[in-house]
Formats: sequence, C-alpha cells, structure tokens
Amino acid sequence: MRLSHSSTINIDETISTMPSFDTVLETDLVKVKNAVENTSKEIGTRFDFKGTPASIELKDKDITLIGDGDFQIDQMSDILRNKLTKAGVDIRFLDVGKVEKIGGDKVKQVSKVRDGIETEQSKKIQQLIKGSKLKVQASIQEGKVRVTGAKRDDLQAAMALIRADISDLPLSFDNFRD
Repeated sequence: MRLSHSSTINIDETISTMPSFDTVLETDLVKVKNAVENTSKEIGTRFDFKGTPASIELKDKDITLIGDGDFQIDQMSDILRNKLTKAGVDIRFLDVGKVEKIGGDKVKQVSKVRDGIETEQSKKIQQLIKGSKLKVQASIQEGKVRVTGAKRDDLQAAMALIRADISDLPLSFDNFRD
C-alpha cells in the first residue's frame, strides 16, 4: 500500500502539550549589586560611621555587613533594606544570618540572596498542589516547580493557591504555556 503526499500526517498536530507554568524564585542580581553599592556609598558618607570598620560587601550571593556592634549592623541593615526596596527588590529574597563576633570588638552578619526554590520549599509547594484537589500536577525541576494541568482555569487556581499559602517567599510564575 502506498501513501500519497496528501495523506501524510503531521505529528506536531496530533501531539498536544498540556498547559503549564513554572513557579520560580528569581531575583535581579544586578539590582541587588546596585543596592549594595549605594548602601556602601551612604555608609562612607554618614557621620555616625566615620572612623568605624563599618562596611558592606557582596560576594557571589552573600552580602556581608561588618561593624562595631549589633546596633551598627542594624543601622546598615536598615539602609540596605531601603536601597533594595527603592530598587524594586523584595526583601524576602534575603535570608538574614545571625550577628557573629569576628575578633576584637568587630561583628559581622552574612545574608544570603535567595535564587531558586530550595528542595524543602519545593516539596511544600508540591504537597500543597496534591492536597488541593485541583486537577493539576506539580513536578520539581532544578530550583523551580512546574505545574501542569488540562485547563487554564485550574492552573490559575493553582497560582492563586500558591500565592495565598506560600507568603514567606517572593515567588513568581513564568513560562505559562496554553
């Protein structure tokens, strides 16, 4: 039996992809870097920081504050939070560490900039989706959670559910495919 050209099947048309979106935790590291630089400039010009070891540094995704004591670290943290907010960076991206002594009378505080959903949080989102009775599935993929479902309305309901229940992380949604 021979097939004519008119009876060929386009495979792309027969395989339809399920609608999906990715739940992500991504920060704009350029804005974070600018906020750290602006904080450093302000620390350098403020009278109450003159003659002190007060400094701020961004290395990879760690922001290190160094100062004379807890009070000075708190002041620098406030300046940093203000600069981040002005730059449009949600301060929930910061995972603020404890203040530690580093010799003499100096202290430091290291804050990590979150980028990518940690495994524990990914599992929490996945369990939330499973327990929701929505007709969607969630799969964990390298720092993000992909949610797939048959209907666009179900996906939008899943987004609303995630936004409502996971309020401690500045999650966003991208790669929405219909």
